[in-house]
Amino acid sequence: MNQKLLSLVDELAKCRLCEKNLPLEPRPIFQLYSAAKILIAGQAPGKQAHFADRPFADASGKRLREWMGVSESDFYTPENFAILPMGMCFPGKAPTGDLPPLKRCSQTWHAAILSRLEQVKFRIVIGRHAQAYYLPDASGSLADIIQRQLELDSSILVLPHPSPRNNIWLAKNSWFERDVLPLLRRRVSQSLSV
Repeated sequence: MNQKLLSLVDELAKCRLCEKNLPLEPRPIFQLYSAAKILIAGQAPGKQAHFADRPFADASGKRLREWMGVSESDFYTPENFAILPMGMCFPGKAPTGDLPPLKRCSQTWHAAILSRLEQVKFRIVIGRHAQAYYLPDASGSLADIIQRQLELDSSILVLPHPSPRNNIWLAKNSWFERDVLPLLRRRVSQSLSV
């Protein structure tokens, strides 16, 4: 691993910047390797991921792996996927899900980390907080943003959060499964085969 990234990873693993704003002890959860081929930029780890000390260690992760067409083993291979949430620690619960990621986290860490992920060819951006960071000029509904990114055929693909809480959105937007998932699987497969 790139020595500069290794140093950052060590620092990040010990991060306590938001300790007073978290419901549980700080436990930064991420997966980083300088030669990772695909970046998954998500929201923040859920409570299950916090206790498992592993990103996407829940139903959302299972669905995301199914969407991408990858095994659990391939998903947790750092040479394949860098997983960089907007907030590295579980932010706490809200009435309708988890609280938003704390902004201090992405402001402190993302730019430095992204500059050291040298091999990333494809970015998967999950959820509105990650969209706001990676696509700051994007406007409209989630469906609009996803469809615009499809038309661009760029190195970024926007996804709704794979949480079961989004089942209603997925049911209302059947085009997502029909049009986006085959493209997602193809881009993931192409990126991993390089």
